[in-house]
Amino acid sequence: MARPKKHKELKRNHQIMLRLTDTEYEIISSNAKNASLPLAEYARKLITGKTPKITYEIVADLPELKKLTGEFGKIGSNLNQIARYFNSGGIHSQEMRKYIQQGIADIFEMKHEVLKMAGDLHSLSAELSSIQKGAAAHGHPKTYHQ
Repeated sequence: MARPKKHKELKRNHQIMLRLTDTEYEIISSNAKNASLPLAEYARKLITGKTPKITYEIVADLPELKKLTGEFGKIGSNLNQIARYFNSGGIHSQEMRKYIQQGIADIFEMKHEVLKMAGDLHSLSAELSSIQKGAAAHGHPKTYHQ
């Protein structure tokens, strides 16, 4: 089956030839990749005054985060054991109730720690975003002259 033809007004019939230095090309290619756009689409958005959304993935390799991930795994395992116990006819005892309440308390404590870390990462992300907007509005700081 043939590809459907575009409407005449949607066809791109005009080409612009442009020469870039290696550095300029690397910058634009990198930005297009970060925006998850083909190079031509990225350049088209810039030329027409549209702002392409560039996303940066922040990878947090924090020991605290690794520790919390391990703790979540342990809590999940404990909850599975409790569920298995009750599903196999286990008796509701004070000791079991104590384990459940401790598990819930651990989850809430870890939730608080994760939210605190997420707030720190969120502020870092906001800071990077404001830097990016400032660079886009005023040019790259290294090339800006008064």
